[in-house]
Amino acid sequence: MNRFFAVALMLAVLVPQFAGAVEPDEILKDPALEMRAREVGKQLRCVVCQNQSIDDSNAELAGDMRVLVRDRITAGDSNQQVIDYMVDRYGDYVLLDPPFKAATLVLWVGPAAIAGLGLLWVVLLFRRRKTASGEMELSTSGVQAEPLSDDERRRLENLLKENDA
Repeated sequence: MNRFFAVALMLAVLVPQFAGAVEPDEILKDPALEMRAREVGKQLRCVVCQNQSIDDSNAELAGDMRVLVRDRITAGDSNQQVIDYMVDRYGDYVLLDPPFKAATLVLWVGPAAIAGLGLLWVVLLFRRRKTASGEMELSTSGVQAEPLSDDERRRLENLLKENDA
């Protein structure tokens, strides 16, 4: 019985993930044209969503873009003509796989640059915590501990031995 509820819960959670956002009234009557529209829709980014295709997005603008794609396809445009039309209208950002050129350099290099800066920050943070002698700083204010004198070191060793005994 518990297994049945677990499977039912998983299906209830996972099945909507696989369902597209295309509304029934948007679907074209010709299956070949609908397949082309879906193919084009999977290549175009919803401009108001986070990295989601217009075919998967529930946003109102994505719905308008899906209708526009279907209108262009039923008007006789090829897939590439529809994509070119959308790029002319929204820019290269509308493509989920934008071309590598000067205008889209930020889209390609930006994530790697941010990751590199984060890694550099972590390295500098750990380097700053270590002093030249390898000892750690006492506080974050930059005050550095002085090395122990021979007398202080002997007293420390004696105290540690007393605690061990």
